[in-house]
Amino acid sequence: MSVRKLSRMLFLVNGLQFLVGVGILLGLHMDVIGQSEAVLDLSVALVLLSSLLSIAGLLSVTRYQNHSYAESMENLEELNTKLREQRHDYLNQLQVVYGLLELEEYEEARNYLQPVFKDLMKVSRALRTSQPAVNALLQAKMEEAERQGIDFYLEVGTQLANLETEPWELCKILANLIDNAVTAVAGQEGERRVMLRIGEIGSEYCFLVQNNGPQIPKEQQKLIFSRGYTTKKGEGHGMGLAIVSAALKEAGGRIEVESSEEETTFTVTLPKREKKRAEKMDSRAKCV
Repeated sequence: MSVRKLSRMLFLVNGLQFLVGVGILLGLHMDVIGQSEAVLDLSVALVLLSSLLSIAGLLSVTRYQNHSYAESMENLEELNTKLREQRHDYLNQLQVVYGLLELEEYEEARNYLQPVFKDLMKVSRALRTSQPAVNALLQAKMEEAERQGIDFYLEVGTQLANLETEPWELCKILANLIDNAVTAVAGQEGERRVMLRIGEIGSEYCFLVQNNGPQIPKEQQKLIFSRGYTTKKGEGHGMGLAIVSAALKEAGGRIEVESSEEETTFTVTLPKREKKRAEKMDSRAKCV
Protein backbone atom coordinates (compact mmCIF):
# COMPACT_ATOMS: atom_id res chain seq x y z
CA MET A 1 0.00 0.00 0.00
CA SER A 2 1.35 3.44 -0.92
CA VAL A 3 1.95 6.26 1.56
CA ARG A 4 -0.86 8.27 0.00
CA LYS A 5 -3.41 5.48 0.47
CA LEU A 6 -2.29 4.91 4.06
CA SER A 7 -2.63 8.61 4.76
CA ARG A 8 -6.18 8.60 3.42
CA MET A 9 -7.04 5.57 5.53
CA LEU A 10 -5.63 7.20 8.67
CA PHE A 11 -7.59 10.36 7.94
CA LEU A 12 -10.83 8.38 7.69
CA VAL A 13 -10.09 6.34 10.82
CA ASN A 14 -9.26 9.40 12.88
CA GLY A 15 -12.37 11.13 11.53
CA LEU A 16 -14.43 8.19 12.72
CA GLN A 17 -12.72 8.33 16.10
CA PHE A 18 -13.51 12.03 16.39
CA LEU A 19 -17.19 11.48 15.53
CA VAL A 20 -17.47 8.67 18.06
CA GLY A 21 -15.92 10.89 20.72
CA VAL A 22 -18.35 13.68 19.88
CA GLY A 23 -21.20 11.16 20.09
CA ILE A 24 -20.11 10.07 23.55
CA LEU A 25 -19.92 13.66 24.78
CA LEU A 26 -23.36 14.46 23.41
CA GLY A 27 -24.76 11.28 24.89
CA LEU A 28 -23.38 12.12 28.31
CA HIS A 29 -24.70 15.66 28.05
CA MET A 30 -28.16 14.43 27.08
CA ASP A 31 -28.03 11.61 29.65
CA VAL A 32 -28.65 9.00 26.93
CA ILE A 33 -25.56 6.87 27.45
CA GLY A 34 -26.21 6.64 31.14
CA GLN A 35 -29.44 4.78 30.36
CA SER A 36 -27.71 2.19 28.17
CA GLU A 37 -24.42 0.54 29.12
CA ALA A 38 -24.43 -1.33 25.81
CA VAL A 39 -24.22 1.94 23.86
CA LEU A 40 -21.33 3.08 26.05
CA ASP A 41 -19.47 -0.21 25.63
CA LEU A 42 -19.94 -0.09 21.86
CA SER A 43 -18.67 3.49 21.68
CA VAL A 44 -15.59 2.69 23.74
CA ALA A 45 -14.92 -0.37 21.57
CA LEU A 46 -15.13 1.72 18.41
CA VAL A 47 -12.74 4.29 19.84
CA LEU A 48 -10.25 1.56 20.80
CA LEU A 49 -10.55 -0.09 17.39
CA SER A 50 -9.99 3.14 15.51
CA SER A 51 -6.97 3.89 17.74
CA LEU A 52 -5.46 0.48 16.99
CA LEU A 53 -6.01 1.00 13.27
CA SER A 54 -4.33 4.40 13.48
CA ILE A 55 -1.32 2.92 15.28
CA ALA A 56 -1.07 0.07 12.76
CA GLY A 57 -1.29 2.51 9.87
CA LEU A 58 1.39 4.78 11.32
CA LEU A 59 3.71 1.82 11.88
CA SER A 60 3.19 0.72 8.27
CA VAL A 61 3.96 4.21 6.97
CA THR A 62 7.09 4.37 9.14
CA ARG A 63 8.35 1.00 7.92
CA TYR A 64 7.70 1.97 4.30
CA GLN A 65 9.51 5.27 4.66
CA ASN A 66 12.45 3.66 6.48
CA HIS A 67 12.81 1.13 3.68
CA SER A 68 12.68 3.87 1.06
CA TYR A 69 15.21 6.03 2.93
CA ALA A 70 17.54 3.05 3.31
CA GLU A 71 17.33 2.37 -0.42
CA SER A 72 18.03 6.02 -1.20
CA MET A 73 21.02 6.06 1.15
CA GLU A 74 22.37 2.92 -0.49
CA ASN A 75 22.14 4.62 -3.89
CA LEU A 76 23.88 7.70 -2.52
CA GLU A 77 26.71 5.64 -1.01
CA GLU A 78 27.18 3.84 -4.32
CA LEU A 79 27.31 7.16 -6.18
CA ASN A 80 29.80 8.59 -3.65
CA THR A 81 32.08 5.56 -4.10
CA LYS A 82 31.98 5.92 -7.89
CA LEU A 83 32.76 9.62 -7.70
CA ARG A 84 35.79 8.96 -5.48
CA GLU A 85 37.06 6.34 -7.93
CA GLN A 86 36.57 8.70 -10.84
CA ARG A 87 38.32 11.54 -9.02
CA HIS A 88 41.37 9.31 -8.44
CA ASP A 89 41.33 8.26 -12.09
CA TYR A 90 41.03 11.85 -13.37
CA LEU A 91 44.00 12.97 -11.25
CA ASN A 92 46.09 10.30 -12.97
CA GLN A 93 44.77 11.46 -16.34
CA LEU A 94 45.74 15.07 -15.58
CA GLN A 95 49.28 13.98 -14.78
CA VAL A 96 49.53 12.37 -18.22
CA VAL A 97 48.16 15.51 -19.92
CA TYR A 98 50.55 17.73 -17.97
CA GLY A 99 53.45 15.56 -19.10
CA LEU A 100 52.37 15.82 -22.74
CA LEU A 101 52.12 19.61 -22.47
CA GLU A 102 55.56 19.78 -20.92
CA LEU A 103 56.85 17.89 -23.97
CA GLU A 104 54.90 20.29 -26.23
CA GLU A 105 52.90 17.37 -27.64
CA TYR A 106 49.78 19.51 -27.96
CA GLU A 107 47.94 17.42 -30.53
CA GLU A 108 48.55 14.26 -28.51
CA ALA A 109 47.27 16.02 -25.40
CA ARG A 110 44.14 17.12 -27.24
CA ASN A 111 43.43 13.61 -28.51
CA TYR A 112 44.08 12.18 -25.05
CA LEU A 113 41.66 14.64 -23.42
CA GLN A 114 38.69 14.02 -25.73
CA PRO A 115 37.39 10.78 -24.12
CA VAL A 116 38.22 12.08 -20.63
CA PHE A 117 36.24 15.27 -21.26
CA LYS A 118 33.30 13.19 -22.52
CA ASP A 119 33.26 11.20 -19.27
CA LEU A 120 33.46 14.39 -17.21
CA MET A 121 30.46 15.83 -19.05
CA LYS A 122 28.46 12.68 -18.32
CA VAL A 123 29.12 12.97 -14.60
CA SER A 124 28.36 16.70 -14.42
CA ARG A 125 25.11 16.32 -16.35
CA ALA A 126 23.94 13.53 -14.06
CA LEU A 127 24.51 15.69 -10.97
CA ARG A 128 22.44 18.65 -12.07
CA THR A 129 19.17 17.83 -10.26
CA SER A 130 18.52 18.50 -6.57
CA GLN A 131 17.42 14.87 -6.05
CA PRO A 132 20.43 12.69 -5.06
CA ALA A 133 18.55 9.44 -5.68
CA VAL A 134 17.68 10.55 -9.23
CA ASN A 135 21.30 11.59 -9.83
CA ALA A 136 22.54 8.18 -8.68
CA LEU A 137 20.05 6.41 -10.93
CA LEU A 138 21.02 8.46 -14.01
CA GLN A 139 24.71 7.85 -13.39
CA ALA A 140 24.13 4.09 -13.10
CA LYS A 141 21.96 3.94 -16.22
CA MET A 142 24.48 5.91 -18.29
CA GLU A 143 27.26 3.52 -17.29
CA GLU A 144 25.08 0.50 -18.02
CA ALA A 145 24.22 1.81 -21.49
CA GLU A 146 27.88 2.54 -22.19
CA ARG A 147 28.85 -1.04 -21.30
CA GLN A 148 26.38 -2.25 -23.94
CA GLY A 149 27.74 0.11 -26.58
CA ILE A 150 24.64 2.34 -26.51
CA ASP A 151 24.92 6.12 -26.78
CA PHE A 152 23.08 7.66 -23.83
CA TYR A 153 22.30 11.37 -24.09
CA LEU A 154 21.06 13.36 -21.12
CA GLU A 155 19.61 16.88 -21.11
CA VAL A 156 18.62 18.34 -17.74
CA GLY A 157 16.70 21.62 -17.84
CA THR A 158 15.44 21.71 -14.24
CA GLN A 159 16.65 20.81 -10.75
CA LEU A 160 13.33 19.14 -9.76
CA ALA A 161 13.32 21.30 -6.61
CA ASN A 162 9.50 21.24 -6.23
CA LEU A 163 8.93 17.57 -6.99
CA GLU A 164 5.55 16.40 -5.71
CA THR A 165 6.32 12.71 -6.23
CA GLU A 166 8.61 10.91 -3.81
CA PRO A 167 12.14 10.58 -5.32
CA TRP A 168 12.11 6.78 -5.14
CA GLU A 169 8.82 6.70 -7.05
CA LEU A 170 10.32 8.89 -9.77
CA CYS A 171 13.36 6.59 -9.86
CA LYS A 172 11.06 3.61 -10.38
CA ILE A 173 9.34 5.37 -13.29
CA LEU A 174 12.56 6.52 -14.96
CA ALA A 175 14.37 3.23 -14.41
CA ASN A 176 11.65 1.23 -16.15
CA LEU A 177 11.40 3.67 -19.06
CA ILE A 178 15.18 3.76 -19.57
CA ASP A 179 15.44 -0.03 -19.32
CA ASN A 180 12.67 -0.34 -21.86
CA ALA A 181 14.48 2.04 -24.24
CA VAL A 182 17.81 0.24 -23.80
CA THR A 183 16.16 -3.12 -24.50
CA ALA A 184 14.52 -1.69 -27.62
CA VAL A 185 17.86 -0.74 -29.22
CA ALA A 186 20.14 -3.42 -27.72
CA GLY A 187 19.66 -5.99 -30.48
CA GLN A 188 19.81 -3.77 -33.54
CA GLU A 189 22.69 -3.07 -35.90
CA GLY A 190 24.19 0.36 -36.50
CA GLU A 191 23.52 3.37 -34.29
CA ARG A 192 21.92 2.62 -30.94
CA ARG A 193 20.71 5.75 -29.21
CA VAL A 194 18.77 6.54 -26.02
CA MET A 195 17.99 10.08 -24.87
CA LEU A 196 16.47 11.41 -21.65
CA ARG A 197 15.29 15.01 -21.44
CA ILE A 198 14.17 16.48 -18.12
CA GLY A 199 12.39 19.83 -18.10
CA GLU A 200 9.40 21.74 -16.80
CA ILE A 201 6.50 23.69 -18.21
CA GLY A 202 3.92 25.57 -16.16
CA SER A 203 2.92 23.53 -13.11
CA GLU A 204 4.41 20.25 -14.35
CA TYR A 205 7.72 18.48 -14.76
CA CYS A 206 8.29 16.69 -18.06
CA PHE A 207 10.44 13.66 -18.84
CA LEU A 208 11.04 12.52 -22.43
CA VAL A 209 12.65 9.14 -23.01
CA GLN A 210 13.55 8.52 -26.65
CA ASN A 211 15.17 5.66 -28.52
CA ASN A 212 15.84 4.88 -32.17
CA GLY A 213 14.64 1.28 -31.90
CA PRO A 214 11.88 -0.46 -33.87
CA GLN A 215 8.59 1.35 -34.37
CA ILE A 216 5.67 0.45 -32.08
CA PRO A 217 2.57 -0.05 -34.25
CA LYS A 218 -0.44 2.16 -33.51
CA GLU A 219 -2.60 -0.78 -32.47
CA GLN A 220 -0.05 -1.76 -29.80
CA GLN A 221 0.63 1.66 -28.30
CA LYS A 222 -2.23 1.43 -25.78
CA LEU A 223 -1.75 -2.27 -25.08
CA ILE A 224 1.89 -1.95 -24.02
CA PHE A 225 0.82 -0.41 -20.69
CA SER A 226 -1.23 -3.51 -19.80
CA ARG A 227 0.35 -5.86 -17.27
CA GLY A 228 1.93 -8.86 -18.96
CA TYR A 229 1.65 -7.51 -22.51
CA THR A 230 4.93 -7.43 -24.43
CA THR A 231 6.25 -7.40 -27.96
CA LYS A 232 9.51 -9.05 -26.87
CA LYS A 233 10.32 -12.75 -26.90
CA GLY A 234 11.10 -14.70 -23.76
CA GLU A 235 10.06 -14.39 -20.15
CA GLY A 236 10.47 -11.46 -17.78
CA HIS A 237 8.95 -8.82 -20.06
CA GLY A 238 5.63 -7.01 -20.02
CA MET A 239 5.87 -5.56 -16.52
CA GLY A 240 7.95 -2.37 -16.79
CA LEU A 241 5.47 -0.12 -18.60
CA ALA A 242 2.59 -1.45 -16.50
CA ILE A 243 4.53 -0.49 -13.36
CA VAL A 244 5.16 2.97 -14.82
CA SER A 245 1.47 3.43 -15.66
CA ALA A 246 0.36 2.40 -12.15
CA ALA A 247 2.92 4.66 -10.46
CA LEU A 248 1.88 7.64 -12.57
CA LYS A 249 -1.78 7.05 -11.83
CA GLU A 250 -1.00 7.09 -8.12
CA ALA A 251 1.13 10.25 -8.47
CA GLY A 252 -1.42 12.15 -10.55
CA GLY A 253 0.79 12.11 -13.64
CA ARG A 254 0.32 10.81 -17.17
CA ILE A 255 2.25 9.18 -19.98
CA GLU A 256 2.02 9.39 -23.75
CA VAL A 257 3.82 7.50 -26.50
CA GLU A 258 4.70 8.49 -30.06
CA SER A 259 6.46 6.08 -32.39
CA SER A 260 7.76 6.33 -35.95
CA GLU A 261 10.33 4.52 -38.04
CA GLU A 262 12.97 7.01 -36.83
CA GLU A 263 12.34 7.05 -33.07
CA THR A 264 9.99 6.23 -30.23
CA THR A 265 9.25 8.78 -27.51
CA PHE A 266 7.62 8.28 -24.11
CA THR A 267 6.53 11.56 -22.52
CA VAL A 268 5.83 11.61 -18.78
CA THR A 269 4.38 14.59 -16.90
CA LEU A 270 4.27 14.95 -13.11
CA PRO A 271 2.78 17.78 -11.02
CA LYS A 272 4.97 20.12 -9.01
CA ARG A 273 4.66 20.33 -5.23
CA GLU A 274 3.18 23.81 -5.26
CA LYS A 275 0.56 23.98 -7.95
CA LYS A 276 -0.08 27.47 -9.22
CA ARG A 277 -2.78 28.49 -11.63
CA ALA A 278 -1.80 26.88 -14.89
CA GLU A 279 -1.05 29.23 -17.71
CA LYS A 280 -3.10 28.83 -20.84
CA MET A 281 -0.86 27.12 -23.31
CA ASP A 282 -1.21 25.69 -26.77
CA SER A 283 -1.98 21.98 -26.55
CA ARG A 284 0.84 21.43 -29.00
CA ALA A 285 3.45 23.01 -26.70
CA LYS A 286 6.42 20.76 -26.06
CA CYS A 287 7.61 19.91 -22.55
CA VAL A 288 11.29 20.40 -23.34
